[in-house]
Amino acid sequence: MKISILAWRNVITNPLNLVLNIILFGLGVGLISFLLLFNEQLKDKFDNNLAGIDLVVGAKGSPLQLILCSMYHIDNPTGNIPIKNAAPVLRPNHPLIKKAIPLSLGDNYKGYRIVGTNHDIIELYGGKLDSGVLYKNSMEVTIGKAVAEETNLSIGDKFSSAHGFEDDQDLTHDHASFIVTGILTGTGSVLDQLILTNTASVWEVHEHHGEQDASEEHDHATHDENDGHEDHLHDNSNADLLQHPDQEITSVLIQYKNRTNFQALNFGRNINENTEMQAASPAIEINRLYSMIGVGTDTLRSLAIIIAIVSALSIFISLYRSMKERKYELALLRVMGASRIKIFMLIILEGLMLAAIGYFFGGLVSHLSMEWMAGYLKSDFRYSFSGWVFLEEEWMLLGISLIIGFIAAIIPAIQAARSDIHQILSEK
Repeated sequence: MKISILAWRNVITNPLNLVLNIILFGLGVGLISFLLLFNEQLKDKFDNNLAGIDLVVGAKGSPLQLILCSMYHIDNPTGNIPIKNAAPVLRPNHPLIKKAIPLSLGDNYKGYRIVGTNHDIIELYGGKLDSGVLYKNSMEVTIGKAVAEETNLSIGDKFSSAHGFEDDQDLTHDHASFIVTGILTGTGSVLDQLILTNTASVWEVHEHHGEQDASEEHDHATHDENDGHEDHLHDNSNADLLQHPDQEITSVLIQYKNRTNFQALNFGRNINENTEMQAASPAIEINRLYSMIGVGTDTLRSLAIIIAIVSALSIFISLYRSMKERKYELALLRVMGASRIKIFMLIILEGLMLAAIGYFFGGLVSHLSMEWMAGYLKSDFRYSFSGWVFLEEEWMLLGISLIIGFIAAIIPAIQAARSDIHQILSEK
């Protein structure tokens, strides 16, 4: 009989020990695997959405909140800023700024945020049109791929937005309807989750927020006002925005012409110290967020390592007890011609098999858990995670698992190989 078949039969002979070892080992491996999956996909989401943005300017408050809201769209704004305050960073031909992209937030459609901005944001994230044309006039929108897939919106469809960032039918702006003019291709960035329009559209909706008059005269006035916005903000350029100094926007995404310029390095600090606005650096704030997440991650990783050590001890005890119970069987194998090395390899194989089964069980649990969690993450934050992503690090984890199995089995294997068959058989 092949040694591998014999080792497998020995492993499954005691189902209770087998299940206990698999669960213990699987918990340790599964937790480490889950952390790898989560951290890798989270880092990927954060890195994809950095998009070369050097600075975010907005209202005073938490700089991390400003970054999460303006770049990742997973938090609320710190407030709004008047255009007259933001004018210095919005004006064309700024000596330090390559791009200044204004953002106006406040509404959503089925949980997807409506963003008043200009066309530069599409170029910033590498977006391209899949169908239709980019928004141009007020109340026209271009939507991301995820928005189109989840809401079933298509070119020419009309919809009304809801106030805030939650899908609440009671807060719907029934007086104004957006029309879809374009759909973007998928980029894997936050752009896929956004509904883009010009800033005038956001102003328009909120100027009428709370009004109930639906008379023809009111509709006519609204139409005239819409036309006025189209005349002044038909392309939503920053120069056009500066013509409305008393209006407000949420924030400005800034990309420098030269990041190593001394003035650029101090630009954010000057805004924080000398204006009523705040400037936040995405790189600094995201590193700070990684540090905060890292504390919890390190704790879980330490717990996983402890579980793995306990599971290794469990495998060791299981094999040691099994060897004691099977000493006559092992002695008979020696009598039948099995060498000491073959006996040694038999016990080692059993340890490796227990570790391998535990690894695959833990891997399955981690991927299923990640897929289950992905549903909640998508529902709450509109980010797509997946449990069916497989990382190169998981192969390394398999190697470490097998090493643990080998170490756990080596002492029982040595003792089994050195056992005195004459003494064992005489005791029988």
